[in-house]
Amino acid sequence: MKDQVRGKAEEIKGKVTGDRGLETKGKARQAVGNLKRTVRDVKEDVREGGH
Repeated sequence: MKDQVRGKAEEIKGKVTGDRGLETKGKARQAVGNLKRTVRDVKEDVREGGH
């Protein structure tokens, strides 16, 4: 979640300042956060027996 929030803040800051690099970095950080959450959810499902 931290990556998603930080990434969104970077994306917005990049849009406001016109810094496309920062905007792209923010979007990438959000994607990393989403991937981490998905992995965590899958691990939890496996521990629970896949139900």
